[in-house]
Amino acid sequence: MPGADWIWAYAVLVLVGFLPNEIWRMLGIIVARGLDEDAEIIIWVRAIATAVLAGVIAKIVFFPPGVLASVPLPIRLAAFGIGFVSYLVIKRSVLAGVVAGEIALMIGASFFGA
Repeated sequence: MPGADWIWAYAVLVLVGFLPNEIWRMLGIIVARGLDEDAEIIIWVRAIATAVLAGVIAKIVFFPPGVLASVPLPIRLAAFGIGFVSYLVIKRSVLAGVVAGEIALMIGASFFGA
């Protein structure tokens, strides 16, 4: 059937990208159900996860891939700052930080034609 190739692309994306990650997330929820939030191991895991996320964000900001490289560094840094402040101000909401940073990045990029 012509034009149905996109269905296979999405099926592969779900099978290879989404499901393997989701299995580990669900297993983590099941295993962590009885653990105390203030336990040393949980604090350590949270710190490692935060450090990995910070490293990924820093790599994207300072060594941007693809089209993001055309956005000047001061704009990328400002978008990062706006996102971080939004995260802190709006009850440590990751969603708010990501959305605010993305909006700031898009506005800044539009001024420079990127």
